[in-house]
Amino acid sequence: MSYPQHRPRRLRTTPAMRRLTAETRLHPADLILPMFVREGLDAPQPITSMPGVVQHTFDSLRRAAVEAAERGLGGLMLFGIPEQRDAVGSAGLDPEGVLNRAIREVHAEVGEDLVVMSDLCLDEFTDHGHCGVLDAQGRVDNDATNEIYAQMAVAQAEAGSAMVGPSGMMDGQIAVIRQALDTAGFQDTAVLAYAAKYASAFYGPFREAVDSQLVGDRRTYQMDAANRREALREVELDLAEGADLVMVKPAMSYLDILADVAEISTVPVAAYQISGEYAMIEAAAAQGWINRRAAIEESVLSIKRAGADSILTYWAVELADWMAEKQGSRR
Repeated sequence: MSYPQHRPRRLRTTPAMRRLTAETRLHPADLILPMFVREGLDAPQPITSMPGVVQHTFDSLRRAAVEAAERGLGGLMLFGIPEQRDAVGSAGLDPEGVLNRAIREVHAEVGEDLVVMSDLCLDEFTDHGHCGVLDAQGRVDNDATNEIYAQMAVAQAEAGSAMVGPSGMMDGQIAVIRQALDTAGFQDTAVLAYAAKYASAFYGPFREAVDSQLVGDRRTYQMDAANRREALREVELDLAEGADLVMVKPAMSYLDILADVAEISTVPVAAYQISGEYAMIEAAAAQGWINRRAAIEESVLSIKRAGADSILTYWAVELADWMAEKQGSRR
């Protein structure tokens, strides 16, 4: 007995059919918007390598946070750029420093409507641009850096951060931060571990965004692009130390890593669509070489499909608008 031939193309015949049978869907609550605030600005400062993204003033940051909340985004990740830097990143601990002030103001504005997150790292605050303090030989001192991270975590929690994001890739950082938060009475403050953060060529525009002072690279503490199994070891360590979410960064060139991590993680998984990914699509679209909207939607959908529960993307607000537009057109 012969059977009719199965034809997968039947499920692709119309937009309605494709929508019905889609395996992966995006929602605004899946998206986290990274935002930069710079001390001393009197107007938002465009970032030339990231068209459409700015370094905010405190006023424009609050307005943009409200806009993000109105779109139903899942969260905001805040980065601060201070006027003064030193070898140990003192501005990151100052309650009136740019990042802690930004956390406080954004939390007061939208803290009930979305998750206010904060980058927990020293690279924006040090005059050498590394993610930690340096020893006498000029190397990043892992344990001394973790001591400062613990203080930063408490300062950010006191300012109102609902979730701190340690991004420095120091060994043991999650355990140290978790203990510091718990001891200070911030048991409900979550920790988003940048568990598999690779040393990447695609961070270039971010360096402009935070006015990085880095000379050289961070290859002695960020992961080697050649390594895949190592990422799972890093994730397992962070999970054992108490991470509430784990992150893969970058996303685009590391979708295999993201899929691996999603397969083993017992907590939600995030991925960061970084500055270089953003800049490449914007640059190609500006030349007319690709369809901008289609490329953006496809790129973010691929990150979701690979296993991300949450996606940090600079297009978060625009994507949410497109989702609302599609939803409205179906009514």
